[in-house]
Amino acid sequence: MTKFRKLNRPTGHRISMLRTMVSQLVKHERIETTVAKAKEIRRLADNMVQLGKEGSLCAARRAAAFVRGDDVIHKLFTELAYRYKDRTGGYTRLLRTRIRVGDAAPMAYIEFIDRENELRQSKPPTPQPPQKAPLDPWTRSRLQKQFAPPKEEKSEPEI
Repeated sequence: MTKFRKLNRPTGHRISMLRTMVSQLVKHERIETTVAKAKEIRRLADNMVQLGKEGSLCAARRAAAFVRGDDVIHKLFTELAYRYKDRTGGYTRLLRTRIRVGDAAPMAYIEFIDRENELRQSKPPTPQPPQKAPLDPWTRSRLQKQFAPPKEEKSEPEI
């Protein structure tokens, strides 16, 4: 049980529900659902945006195998990929809203960030640190010896 929460549903129903909810999130950019479902949707929606940013034919086929609707796939690979081209992750936000009257389930909005009419402004993306040039093996081993503590020699106990 490492992939998803079971959400008290059989496997086929659960996967179908998650596919539909991710498709509706991409289409409408904000939906209200329970907190447990929103946490699962967030993982899947972020993966779909990553596929959209990749932009290859393989990524398009993988996204089409999961989300429903040609308009949703088009939006993933054009609008959302362009919007999040500088961001490395964290494309969705979870905002807890209320307790549902019927069954007292905690409800939450899940929405994409950096869009019009969002409920809360997002933080700017963190800049990536500059990449260091890889060291050759000889220099790296010399640096490791320089910072390693000196080896202690074992002495035999005197009797």
